[in-house]
Amino acid sequence: MRRPLVIAHRGSSGAYAENTRAAFLHALAEGADGVEVDVHLTRDRHLVCLHDPTLERTSDGSGPVADHTLAQLRRLDFHRWKGARLPGEYGPASTQLLTLPDLVELLAAAGRPVRLALELKHPSPFGHELEERALSWLLGAGWDPETSRIGAVEVTFMSFYAGSLQYLAPSVGSEYLCQLLSVVPAEPVPSRFNLGPLSRAAVRATLRQAAADAERLIWEGRAGIAGPGVAYVRENLADVKAWLAAGRTLRVWTADRDEDVDLLLRAGVQQITTNLPARVLERVRRRERVLVGTGA
Repeated sequence: MRRPLVIAHRGSSGAYAENTRAAFLHALAEGADGVEVDVHLTRDRHLVCLHDPTLERTSDGSGPVADHTLAQLRRLDFHRWKGARLPGEYGPASTQLLTLPDLVELLAAAGRPVRLALELKHPSPFGHELEERALSWLLGAGWDPETSRIGAVEVTFMSFYAGSLQYLAPSVGSEYLCQLLSVVPAEPVPSRFNLGPLSRAAVRATLRQAAADAERLIWEGRAGIAGPGVAYVRENLADVKAWLAAGRTLRVWTADRDEDVDLLLRAGVQQITTNLPARVLERVRRRERVLVGTGA
């Protein structure tokens, strides 16, 4: 049985600032099978590798990403908040922000097959222009829709928003579409909003409906990759096993603890997304050696 692939969540984000040049280069150096990245559109419609819709958490800037041009974002520091020393081979602080073209170029230079798990972040103020811009750039760069590859880089498309994958479906094979899933919280509305009980119930109903729409894509095979969080796997293990039996690929996020990795290995998950790829790779390989030694 082939060992699970290890996907570096926003790069090796346990070591370096997430979604930066250093994080992705370190993930490749550690032997990760692929990387996961989040993309937003800038005001001038560039695809940038950032998780949050706003800048405060991961830079010295402020405000929505969508209100800034790429040139304005290039002037911000996206590395210092992590507090990690930046090795010279990973580039200066001024080069840590990447666009999607930057990242694909970096992965292509690895000299080996690499998976790129591309998360399209919604809600986006630009709607499905996010998907259109991503597809347009990929096609112009030589992406083959049949194999979903640019050279040795295999691209899969992910979103929590089922509408994003449905929009991509005419252009992308179902085996390259990953529906992300998370547990719907019992109380999803932050208390500072002070919404009444009916409003809170409406929000919960909306979240439950969105979750049901997402799960339906997986059950119907319109998304060939299921992307649940570890907590979702623990709460819905029977569904996970049924998806595996039905031929779906399971890509689970974000497994950093040994007990979570072991759970996913026992379940037969094919792809593990982690902030600590070197550590998870070692645990996966150790288990593989044990199975080979016992003839299992």
